[in-house]
Amino acid sequence: MADKLRAKWCRPLQQVEAYWEAMRGGRTVPPRSEIDPRGIETALEFAFIAEQVAPTHARLRIGGTHLCDLMGMEVRGMPLSAIIVPVSRARLAPALEEVFATPARAELSLIAEKRLGKPALSGRLLLLPLADDFGDVNRALGCFVTDGPIGRAPRRFEIVQADISALADRPRQPTQPQPVAGFGDPRAGFRPHKVPHLRVVKSDR
Repeated sequence: MADKLRAKWCRPLQQVEAYWEAMRGGRTVPPRSEIDPRGIETALEFAFIAEQVAPTHARLRIGGTHLCDLMGMEVRGMPLSAIIVPVSRARLAPALEEVFATPARAELSLIAEKRLGKPALSGRLLLLPLADDFGDVNRALGCFVTDGPIGRAPRRFEIVQADISALADRPRQPTQPQPVAGFGDPRAGFRPHKVPHLRVVKSDR
């Protein structure tokens, strides 16, 4: 039963990442302009878009309802670090820098702080880089899921693990250029000419 519940908990993460991979195609990072919310409709409440505002900081541009429920307010315009307890923000900063600069995929394992009215709550945060219209990697498609009752909002989380993996261009099969007929004569091979021997000619003059 626990495995089934965990699989259900992780399903939105898998759906968002599968959609991002499909949009990525043969590129390192897909553009933000190609992301269509309908592609992740079943995971939309857990998804968000973040924008880089400094090398180690990002701001939420769009946030799903689950993130709003966790914070107890509309999250648009808030820094992503607002969902992290101050002691863990030093771990979030380098993860964000890697996502945008390398670029890289980041997945954070989180545990919420427990207080009166705030029961045990764990979470996972996925960050997948996106490019803007100029090709700069300064956006991220995110997904944030939690396991347990939310309790009294806002809920903030401690980072217990950060898994970061750099992205690379998809390998492609090399193609050999094919000659195009009709645009030129065949190149002739180089044949060295025989150099005649020199003769000394004597003259009586």
